[in-house]
Amino acid sequence: MDPSVLLTNVVSAAIGFFVFFKLFRSHQENKEPSSSSSSSSSSSSSSLSSSSSSAPSSTNCTYDVFPSFRGEDVRKNLFSHIQKEFQRKGITHFNDNEIKRGESLRPEIVAAIKGSKFAIVLLSRNYASSKWCLDELVEIMKCKQELDQTVLPIFYDVEPSHVKKLTGDFGKVFRETCEGRSKEETERWRQALEEVATIVGYHSINWDNEAAMIEKIATDVSAELLNNAPSSVLDSYVGMRAHRAKMEQLLCLESNEVRMIGILGPSGIGKSTIARALFEEYSHKFQLSVFMENIRRRFPIPCRDVYSTQLQLQSEMLSQVFDQQGINIRHLDVAKDRLKDKRMLIVLDDVDHVMQLDALAKEARWFGPGSRIIMTTQDKRVLHRHRINHIHEVGFPSDRKALKIFCMYAFGQKSPCYGFESLARKVTQLSGNLPLGLVVMGSYFRGMTSRQEWEMELPRLWSSVTGEIESVLKFSYDALCDEDKDLFIYIACFFNDEWIERVEEFLAENFSNVRYGLRVLADKSLISIDRGWIRMHNLLARFGREIVRKQSIHGPGQRQFLVDGRETCQILSNSYTPGNINVIGIDCEYSDIEGGLYKNDKAFEKMSNLQFLRIGDTHPRVHLPQSLKYLPQTLRLLDWDGFPMTSLPSNFSPEFLVEIYMPSSNLEKLWEGNQTIRNLKRMYFRDSKNLKEVPDLSMATNLWKLDLSGCSSLVELPPSIGNATNLNELFLSRCSSLVELPSSIGTATKLKRLNLSDCSSLVELPFSIGNATNLTELDLGGCTSLVELPTSIGNLHKLLSFTLKDCSKIEEPLPVNINMKSLRILDLAGCSLLKTFPEVYANIQRLSLNGTAIQKLPSSITSWTHLYHLAVPYSENLMTSLHAFDLITELHVCDQRIRELGPWIKEMTRLRKLVISGCTKLVSLPQLPDSLRYLEAENCESLERLDSSSLQDVGANFGNCFKLKQEARELIIRTCRFAVLPGEQMPMYFLWQATGSSLLMKGNGMDPIPLMGCVLVVNKVGDSKEEMDVYYCIKDGTTCVRHRSRIHSQRFPVLNEHLYTFEIEEKEVCCRESSVFEFEVRDKKWEVRECGLNLVANYDFKI
Repeated sequence: MDPSVLLTNVVSAAIGFFVFFKLFRSHQENKEPSSSSSSSSSSSSSSLSSSSSSAPSSTNCTYDVFPSFRGEDVRKNLFSHIQKEFQRKGITHFNDNEIKRGESLRPEIVAAIKGSKFAIVLLSRNYASSKWCLDELVEIMKCKQELDQTVLPIFYDVEPSHVKKLTGDFGKVFRETCEGRSKEETERWRQALEEVATIVGYHSINWDNEAAMIEKIATDVSAELLNNAPSSVLDSYVGMRAHRAKMEQLLCLESNEVRMIGILGPSGIGKSTIARALFEEYSHKFQLSVFMENIRRRFPIPCRDVYSTQLQLQSEMLSQVFDQQGINIRHLDVAKDRLKDKRMLIVLDDVDHVMQLDALAKEARWFGPGSRIIMTTQDKRVLHRHRINHIHEVGFPSDRKALKIFCMYAFGQKSPCYGFESLARKVTQLSGNLPLGLVVMGSYFRGMTSRQEWEMELPRLWSSVTGEIESVLKFSYDALCDEDKDLFIYIACFFNDEWIERVEEFLAENFSNVRYGLRVLADKSLISIDRGWIRMHNLLARFGREIVRKQSIHGPGQRQFLVDGRETCQILSNSYTPGNINVIGIDCEYSDIEGGLYKNDKAFEKMSNLQFLRIGDTHPRVHLPQSLKYLPQTLRLLDWDGFPMTSLPSNFSPEFLVEIYMPSSNLEKLWEGNQTIRNLKRMYFRDSKNLKEVPDLSMATNLWKLDLSGCSSLVELPPSIGNATNLNELFLSRCSSLVELPSSIGTATKLKRLNLSDCSSLVELPFSIGNATNLTELDLGGCTSLVELPTSIGNLHKLLSFTLKDCSKIEEPLPVNINMKSLRILDLAGCSLLKTFPEVYANIQRLSLNGTAIQKLPSSITSWTHLYHLAVPYSENLMTSLHAFDLITELHVCDQRIRELGPWIKEMTRLRKLVISGCTKLVSLPQLPDSLRYLEAENCESLERLDSSSLQDVGANFGNCFKLKQEARELIIRTCRFAVLPGEQMPMYFLWQATGSSLLMKGNGMDPIPLMGCVLVVNKVGDSKEEMDVYYCIKDGTTCVRHRSRIHSQRFPVLNEHLYTFEIEEKEVCCRESSVFEFEVRDKKWEVRECGLNLVANYDFKI
């Protein structure tokens, strides 16, 4: 074929697939195997997106950018270079060269500001000397407020704090300009300068290379212009206008309430398409947004550990929302705490269980006013159980609309080409009006330009199709060549929802060109590829698995893949005894197995072709003999969670292995000697507590990731780890027996992440660690035997995060230079010998010094504009200077010497979390800032008084605060959204009370009113550091919905009786004639002695 013709066909097909994928994507993005988080449809926290939710409508804008600058400072240098870079990137900006300056802004300047998508403010030393510049800034900030214009400040040789507080040379120039001006005018200027100084922008002092800063500015502006370009998806998809009209009524965007909306319909009907189109249309109107795809497949419930799955699900959502990799949470109240004041747009795609919603959007109050949460599901019960009444039910399109959908993919237009009318109607009828089938068939006929081609295909189609989707899909499958058919089966049975690079690695020996084959499948709309992830629709995957089942209906051993747990049991047990078994892949989840997985020691002996083995966590439901005598030499993926044997078979050769994934295994070692493992790229043995020996890695030249976290019996790593020259990530956390690292670690120069946290026996790091200059994350937290650090750590010029938490033997002064410009997170908490504040760069965002002997911070720290998290030890100097940290949102001041918190705490107007646990001499708390959302005051055993008039919207932990006076206790119970505090009996004013854990409430048809729950919990063992999880179940005669509320004890045991108060999410319970509440505590060390309910609006606060 002519290469130009081939290229044209490929491009056309790719465009067709892209349109299809935008419309029918329904699978959630998995976390990238390489630990870098997968791309997500979430709002960014970058400078541009954080400065404004959106720019003015593109259709109304004349310019991309309006620049405001002081010509004498920057016109001939910085701005001229920015102009040139803008021109190179096709960014149009307003030019005022021919406009004469006057006393007031000319109308064309005002029009240009309003007609620009972005405003860039170049704040230089003499910017405030120009009344013209100041008036421009006032107008710009007005447009930011009224038109959602994006404003981007550039601080050129000036400090943001000088601009905000009008100090230094900048303030001096401003005061000179204000001379002779009216108070009203100067106040407008002052407010505009203060506001623009709080916007995250670019600071020239942080850049060694001005050209690099200019390139970054232009690149960011260009990227934001592309991201905010209007989407045509709503207009291009047939029937979308009608769906949008219905959804707009349900969304009611003008309302400030938090609203949850469901999109209901069968698989393949277009629910995800509608949700995606709405997300692209409206996400810019919200402060933060996220599209969580394919939740049902990625986070199935029920599962073995529902709570862990919920934690994982919420962690991923928060990672996407805040564009922050690897967020890990310990309880489900985190989302509620972090998102309560954020205006959110959240799409939860393909939900099938209410517990998934409990993890992501349990109640409306988790989110800020005006938030919208959209869920797509096939199960109406999920929406009803989550009390979602705003539902858009998506039905099958009419025959006319179905024809239009088909034509869009077959002809690229909404109607058949001349002469194809009857043929198009026939195919549409056979597709069953299911949008997915219409797209698949349309893609198949795309490019067939003659009636003869269509007529030749139609008889076969007509004879084989009964109108059901399976037949439609089979028709397109049969049109594939043999190799592409095989690839389709591999994806359907084993590699759906996988990173494309992993699939290529695994299948490189099976197909001549994996990537090309995937592109063919995508062109045929049989899979989609989005930002590197392979997706196959559920219907297509089921269809592919059915093809495999029919390869041998009564002989599963003769099929290519085993995906049914019961059949896997049959194959791996003694009950199956035919000859050679042709299986190349086994994918078996423990939940598919009833009664356990029974295997004999020769279970895999006949599987000479097995390449991919994935067995979910079967422990303790897998039953094996004392040894496993054989594993196929052909294995490329060995994925066995909870592997029960102490070693792999002695005759196993890992020559073809690409990945070995065996977390929580019983392994003591893998194999003997130096094996050929050149193909091996990833090794996971997390929490394999018996693992004592890592195999020789001399041949592991392609190893990319090694995870040995929690391998508590591991004493050393092999010196051959230095041969793993492509090693990128090494995780050794909780390897409590590990004494040292081999010096050869320094030759792993591509290493980026090294986690040694809680390696309590680790004595030293080799000096060669300084050669790993690509390290971005070094975690030594909890290395309690570590005495000193090698000075070579100062060579790690790319380090972003450095943790030395609880390294109590690290000596003073810190024997290493950590003044890297790259450093963002520094955790020295618990380094009790440290007295001197180390020299660090001002880019730090999170700084933890609690538990050190540091008593003085550098005066410059108050101007660190990036610092938002601060944990400090007690000292008089520190306590009196904390008010200067006006950007801090999270403050930890935990020290037994603290007797009081001064009035300075009230001045921290951005503070959202305050932790003062363990302040045993603290007697009273002063007035707290209104911004506070969480207060951790556990084990403040002398605390008596709270001087605040209200703790409205605050969650508080006062565990073990036994001296709290009656007034303080009343305030906590009355105003906190949830709280724990000592108590021996239920407050008398609770209307419904009962002894024990069960309570009957007679609502008698009251209006829906929020309820406050209270339980008196008793620690049966007297000392427990476990988390306090309180569950309650509401029975209304027919159903029982289990809810979960929680307070987390991080450091101290909760002793004796305590009261736990919390709000009941289900307001409608008051409307019922009667309901039974059952309360329980997850940890059996606790019991519920009394329980009670009260109407929030009817408190009679007399205890």
